[in-house]
Amino acid sequence: MNIDRAVLVFAGCMVLASAALAYYVSPYWLLLTAFAGLNMIQSAFTGFCPAAIVFKALGFSKGEAFR
Repeated sequence: MNIDRAVLVFAGCMVLASAALAYYVSPYWLLLTAFAGLNMIQSAFTGFCPAAIVFKALGFSKGEAFR
């Protein structure tokens, strides 16, 4: 798995976890979904993604989007 796919999987897990927590615990967990979405938009324009840096440090292979 490369960094690009790992970032997409991580973002998807954050959105699903946030939706479940918002349903079962508190609607304030939807702020996590908003943060994940804003971070995805920001990384699309700038190419900077903190999760990609972490996955790179963990030894994931390089993809096309995050080098």
